[in-house]
Amino acid sequence: MKKRIIGFALSAALMLGAGALQAQGIKMPAASPSQKVEQAVGLGTIQVDYSRPSMKGREIFGELVPYDKLWRTGANASTKIKFTEDVTVEGNKVPAGEYALYTIPGKDTWTIIIHKNTKHWGDGGPDYNPAEDLVRFEVKPQQNPREVESFTINFANVKPDATDVEILWDNTIVPFTVETDVDSKVMAQIQEQVVKPASVNPNLYAAAASYYFENGHDLKQAYTWMKKANEKDPKYWNVHTQAKMEAKMKNYKAAIKTAEKSRELAQAAHNDDYVRLNDQAIAEWKSMK
Repeated sequence: MKKRIIGFALSAALMLGAGALQAQGIKMPAASPSQKVEQAVGLGTIQVDYSRPSMKGREIFGELVPYDKLWRTGANASTKIKFTEDVTVEGNKVPAGEYALYTIPGKDTWTIIIHKNTKHWGDGGPDYNPAEDLVRFEVKPQQNPREVESFTINFANVKPDATDVEILWDNTIVPFTVETDVDSKVMAQIQEQVVKPASVNPNLYAAAASYYFENGHDLKQAYTWMKKANEKDPKYWNVHTQAKMEAKMKNYKAAIKTAEKSRELAQAAHNDDYVRLNDQAIAEWKSMK
């Protein structure tokens, strides 16, 4: 009887001790820590908010994550993906907004789902309604030569108007491409701020000229704007771009003279990179005269 009382008292003390530890709010690392990643693309951003389970020696796809079943694409609550501008995801139009990102993993093909309901926990269970899917599309998984311990979503192949969103875990990579319309928006700004006004800041002339030149628009117009910018406020990087425009028009004599001016400005500003760029350009264009 005495032993039973002592055992009960010890058990009670342990329970009280555990309760006291919880009451004190002991912080412990999350089994699947959350992560939020963001990438600027075009004139907006893409943000992904998700939780990251780890392999912990387990077989992942086909076992822990079954094939051909809806998956939250991570752990805990459904993964969220947010676009600040209208985008095209693998050819599908997606308006700006926040969505849940679900997937259906398969051996040879994955289904990616952009879902309008962001309130579900996990895969949503019986509350998941396919009618709330915005788009579904299929992509091919790829073999990753490097094993990824913690589930990861990141961005790759970032371009001015596009990026790949990559899902990585174990030895699998699942990419899909997000594109955004940049050119029409930039061209509309140029029309309003450079073409229409009677008086234009040199920096705007230079920005518009550089955009035209780098994106294959009217070269003569780009050259006219850049010359105006450099006549009012010559900066070595803009003068260098003017030289490249002249070379593009095969006016190598003018290009060399302009590059020499850019080099002088760069030397005065102690910018060795542009000094070297101009030296290289001058040497190349002299051989093409």
